[in-house]
Amino acid sequence: MSEKMHEQQSTGAVQTTGHAWDGDLQEYNNPLPRWWLWCFYGTVVFSVLYWFIYPSWPVGQTWLKGFGSVSYTVTDKATGQQKEQDYRWNTRSLLLEDLSDAANNKQRKDMMAKVQAADYEQVLKDPKMMEFARSVGKGLFGDNCAACHGRGGQGVAGLYPNLTDDDWLWGGDMAQIHQTLVQGRNGFMPAFGQVLKPEQLDDVAEYVLTLASETRPSDASERGKEIFHGQTGGCYYCHGADAKGVPSQGAANLTDKIWAVADVPAQKNLPDKKTALKNFISSGVNNTRIMPPWKDRLSPTDIKLLAVYVRQLGGGKQ
Repeated sequence: MSEKMHEQQSTGAVQTTGHAWDGDLQEYNNPLPRWWLWCFYGTVVFSVLYWFIYPSWPVGQTWLKGFGSVSYTVTDKATGQQKEQDYRWNTRSLLLEDLSDAANNKQRKDMMAKVQAADYEQVLKDPKMMEFARSVGKGLFGDNCAACHGRGGQGVAGLYPNLTDDDWLWGGDMAQIHQTLVQGRNGFMPAFGQVLKPEQLDDVAEYVLTLASETRPSDASERGKEIFHGQTGGCYYCHGADAKGVPSQGAANLTDKIWAVADVPAQKNLPDKKTALKNFISSGVNNTRIMPPWKDRLSPTDIKLLAVYVRQLGGGKQ
């Protein structure tokens, strides 16, 4: 083997490592291509530079913070003036830079000014402003509303209203939606568990189910009707004499099959629906359906865009 390697070296043939398998299967000892070596050395140099430019290795109780920086526009709370500031590079600074660039985009600023100067009727009639409202409103909704109402506005039965239907508890025209966003809402319904007897709760639940055509009228529903429309229950004060709800009170329409609060649709049979409704009437709603006001968090223009977006989720007014 050594004689063969010597022969290869002397004749300029490709060298081998000296290993052989099955007698004649050998491993070449070719040098790495020069371009490959330079690429490898380049990655080493790049990694060292990267460690110093961006946050990287821990050092004692801290870390290499890097000397890279990000510039973005901030608003001085005292004077209200905007100014450019440099911050150490990190993902948060990078996000704020992107948000700053988007906010100061001329086309976006012009459209924001146009929306700000327009009323709701003008926004709804202008295709370009509507397109802008859907685009910006979707982001505002995702950042501020989706945590409760869901990414698509579908809500959570028994907790947060579904915004994709035409059942608006507090009213579905632009003025009412605007008011809801500005001042927030506090849903309330007294608990009747201490007021009505168990059999009376059964009767009222039976009557409410007949209103939504979930079951046929019966003697029990007739007794429940008297309680609903009488002084004992007084349910009609909020839900109305026709049981179609009163938007100023946030009281639900009980004559449709949309259950905004009691999770009746999830029940598989009529007795379970009745039990779910009875339990809800017994416990009521108190400090569990609160929507905070957004006037101190969102600008008037953002609220206008968000109101338009929410309205188109449900297809318009009630």
